[in-house]
Amino acid sequence: MNPLLYQVNTRVLLHEIAGGLGRPATFDDVTDAFLDQIAARGFDWVWMLGVWQTGDAARAVSAANPEWQAEYHEALPDFTPEDVTGSPFAIVDYGVHRDFGGDAALARLRTRLSERGLRLLLDFVPNHTALDHPWLRDAPQRYVGGTEDDLSAQPQNYFRVGDHIVAHGRDPYFDGWPDTAQLNYRHLDLRAAMTAELARVAARCDGVRCDMAMLLEPEVFAQTWGDRSLPADGTPAADSPFWPEAIAAVRAQHPGFLLMAEVYWDLEWQLQQHGFDYTYDKRLYDRLRSGDAAAVRGHLAADADFQARSARFLENHDEPRAAATFRDPAVHRAAAVVTFLCTGLRFFHEGQLEGRRVKAPLHLRRRPDERPDPALAEFYDRLLGVLADPVLREGHWQLLQVGPAWDGNGSHDAYVVAGWSPAADAPLRWLVAVNLSEHQAQCRVAVATVLPAGESVCLVDRMDDDVAYVRDVAATAAEGLFLDLGPHGHHVFEVS
Repeated sequence: MNPLLYQVNTRVLLHEIAGGLGRPATFDDVTDAFLDQIAARGFDWVWMLGVWQTGDAARAVSAANPEWQAEYHEALPDFTPEDVTGSPFAIVDYGVHRDFGGDAALARLRTRLSERGLRLLLDFVPNHTALDHPWLRDAPQRYVGGTEDDLSAQPQNYFRVGDHIVAHGRDPYFDGWPDTAQLNYRHLDLRAAMTAELARVAARCDGVRCDMAMLLEPEVFAQTWGDRSLPADGTPAADSPFWPEAIAAVRAQHPGFLLMAEVYWDLEWQLQQHGFDYTYDKRLYDRLRSGDAAAVRGHLAADADFQARSARFLENHDEPRAAATFRDPAVHRAAAVVTFLCTGLRFFHEGQLEGRRVKAPLHLRRRPDERPDPALAEFYDRLLGVLADPVLREGHWQLLQVGPAWDGNGSHDAYVVAGWSPAADAPLRWLVAVNLSEHQAQCRVAVATVLPAGESVCLVDRMDDDVAYVRDVAATAAEGLFLDLGPHGHHVFEVS
């Protein structure tokens, strides 16, 4: 319950290791010290981003795309064309990339992770393949096709492969990704093939993160492709959801296999019902960026099961770096306390803990050198230390109600307050309070039903040099716990 996930950009990690070795690096060159550090920080999962085989076609597109080239130069002032490797989401084959040592090297890395209590998460990209995937030659019926008119009118969304015109992968709101080919989930043959691919991936890891998983939902697929997705070979169209059957089939072979969905557009609950263990919680991230405490509270008041199966983050490979988004360190810390002391999966991105600010384009093999932020690193070290407590990993989380500290004081609306107990009927062991506003704010927290027994209660702030407060239980139960925090201030109280 409430696991910690650490995301690593595989290509960048191995390129940096290679620089120290003076030769290309594979998974066998990932040091034990690196894995030991991840385990020592309390992580349960390591997501190795982008391990699968990519090809020359995607790299050529990545190297020639003017918009992407501008991103490369912005991220890497010393960018060279040799830095382009292509998108890890333009996959040619679900075999481990030859550059990384292939399947055998990944298997050895997985064993080393397991020896440290770490589980391995990999990518599954269901919506599309690379432009040079063998299916485009051998099984073109598995793709969404187009016409000469489509290609003429929308050259950004279609391309020619031999005698066929095929759509680029896309979502309904943007033009296609030019290094991809769109799979057709209304074709039964494609569904069977992708279920087999998912099972093939599941044999080599402990879980997957499914890229843009909501694009396969029948209503989304129909919105994007309409009649173009009707099987051209006359076979019956499949319009039921893909995920329930595919997940059930894979778990029949690999019980306990974990699936996390990248999902947006308020389809998170729907995909949880299909069988996903966790779904991205972009809504919480967006509301924290806006600084709207009432919206954050409203979001966290949703169904308890939904909360427990949400993946919380402040950054990932798609989002800007948290240190660049939340430029004020106090705002960053407040957002992190809300995010990672919630129930659900806690999702951290490599470089976040050190305060990196540059978002590295995924098409490149390297990122710029950046100086760590010592204050932010110290904050995250302390936060991860707090998260080691078993109650925060396996206990019961609840949102606590806040009210005015006195009549006429509306500043309580700036607060988000939650509690953790060993069980639903047990007293509080942790109380987490955050002022998300830019002004001093006071509140009283309703704690009458969750205070421990006794004459007094001790609250020790584990994120603030263990500063301790002692309060009378009877008075606190009757009046509520009084809090007074400065702009973007927070308390993480251990309660006894």
